[in-house]
Amino acid sequence: MIVHIVKRIEWADAVERGTYAPASLRAEGFIHCSTVAQVVDTANRFYRGQKGLVVVCIDERRLKAELKYEAAAAAHGEAAGETFPHLHGELNVDAVVRVVELPCEADGSFRLPDEMRA
Repeated sequence: MIVHIVKRIEWADAVERGTYAPASLRAEGFIHCSTVAQVVDTANRFYRGQKGLVVVCIDERRLKAELKYEAAAAAHGEAAGETFPHLHGELNVDAVVRVVELPCEADGSFRLPDEMRA
């Protein structure tokens, strides 16, 4: 399973359309995703203090677009050699098996939601 952080309202719009294509797909050619082990660091690095976020949990076997594990850009500050799942195309919403709220803590940080543990 891979995951993607998105604003709740943007995900609701995607569900209505049947597909999800964020700005990163047009700008960079792929949708940024994370593994479950990477998602908290990703949230704290790029979404600190933001409210109204959800984590969409994606079954890789259901994807219609190509998924590649690729090294992150050095400018993003990830550990050297760490790879992230990148979806090279739109996310078909039927590949999403669960949507989990990602509440922001009082200090602006995030922790792994209980529903994603195990």
